[in-house]
Amino acid sequence: MYGLLHKILKSYIKKGRLDIIFPDGKYKTYGQHQNSDFATIKLVTADICYRLIINPNLAFGEGYMEGTIQPVNCSIYQVLNVLMSNDLQQDHFGEKISSALRFCKRSWAQFNPARKSRKNVAHHYDLREDLYRLFLDKDMQYSCGYFKNGDETLEEAQYAKKKHIAAKLLLNRPDLEILDIGSGWGGMVLYLAKEYQAKVLGITLSEEQLRVSRKRAKEEGLEDRVQFRMLDYRSIKGKFDRIVSVGMFEHVGVHYYQDFFSTVYRILKPDGIMLLHSIGRSDGPGSTNAWINRYIFPGGYSPALSEVFPYIEKNHLWVTDCEILRLHYAKTIHFWRERFEAKKEEVIKLYDKRFYRMFEMYLAASELVFYYHCHMNFQLQLSPSIDALPITRNYMMD
Repeated sequence: MYGLLHKILKSYIKKGRLDIIFPDGKYKTYGQHQNSDFATIKLVTADICYRLIINPNLAFGEGYMEGTIQPVNCSIYQVLNVLMSNDLQQDHFGEKISSALRFCKRSWAQFNPARKSRKNVAHHYDLREDLYRLFLDKDMQYSCGYFKNGDETLEEAQYAKKKHIAAKLLLNRPDLEILDIGSGWGGMVLYLAKEYQAKVLGITLSEEQLRVSRKRAKEEGLEDRVQFRMLDYRSIKGKFDRIVSVGMFEHVGVHYYQDFFSTVYRILKPDGIMLLHSIGRSDGPGSTNAWINRYIFPGGYSPALSEVFPYIEKNHLWVTDCEILRLHYAKTIHFWRERFEAKKEEVIKLYDKRFYRMFEMYLAASELVFYYHCHMNFQLQLSPSIDALPITRNYMMD
């Protein structure tokens, strides 16, 4: 068995260098021996070696959580940096098979009716507020920041993101009625109400986020301008001047895009505007990493634009602007990861060591996927009307 894993790794690791200590004590080196990224891991049990052959993406994450894969004199980020810079799907037959199976099972993996959606959201977003406050900015923005120059702090980038989105919403008069689909801990809702005198409804499926959002609205004296409700997007009633959705679309699922955009068309006023901000992929349709789907975002998927545009077109919406943010999320998650790792002991007190390793793995892999695996963010500005917006983009800058 060790011989088969050795053969796979020898073929797979072409960039960087990975040293592995096998359960029988043998020490092997893979990849470039000099002037390259370097990491060492210890495989503690024969079982983890077997699992790495059969389903490597799932096995590696579980092995690190369980402690049967141990970085030696390096971090999990350094290990993943070597691994993810190489093409696992091309060079590992086990991953080729599991990747093909994941793609075939997308309908099931992304089965997100209203009740299941709420359960999936609770899995990640109903973790304790104290955890997220350890590594997010003060406004608790849990989505990609906007780095205009590239050297901003996390707080500056998150404020710039809100301002950038507001500019695209063309908030040109007070008392606009705005819907935020997937309002998180309320930061965007409160910002639009305070800075643009808008009347904003935020909807979420997370009880913890709802509690925090309502508390913040009360503390900031904005209860007359904002509401937060536990509500699925498919159940929303009424009409809105503007709709914003940041970091929620990844939880919709490909087979529910028709529901999503038909809802947008139904509730957006004829001259209304929507800004949709989501993680996407630039290399075409795919599937969600098995470990991420099981432990972090069940039912989640970051789509290719080719999967999104057909449903926008079918629902009579204009794409009035499209912007691709390439490395902005990598920079954002880098800040989160550093802050999270600096609070290791506090995280362990809140949960335990296994949870810490799980979340550490998630943040490290998420940062690197934007460098190596064709992930990006897109912002789509949508409207039912051909003339709801000026004919050039200058108004955004103004």
